[in-house]
Amino acid sequence: MIGVNESTLRYWETELPQLKPRTQAATKVRQYTEKDIELLKVIYNLVKVRGFKLSAARKMLHENREGVDRTAEVLERLTMVRDELKEVKKQLDGLV
Repeated sequence: MIGVNESTLRYWETELPQLKPRTQAATKVRQYTEKDIELLKVIYNLVKVRGFKLSAARKMLHENREGVDRTAEVLERLTMVRDELKEVKKQLDGLV
């Protein structure tokens, strides 16, 4: 969903106390809530997009969660707008 592999998710779970998905006892399958997914998007933005180390991302999440959330939301919207503009350009190029 966010483009990281399972081992990265497991590592993030061990390093970030805010990220604790539910697990089925018998199967040990992790179930992420919407809140978990939003947090994963924020972590992805901080670590993969902005290049923060995980310790710095942890600190930012702890100290300024609201600001970090807002930044991640803006980035997600800008990415969607960029994708839409690429699609419009592709359609316009087809008209020429």
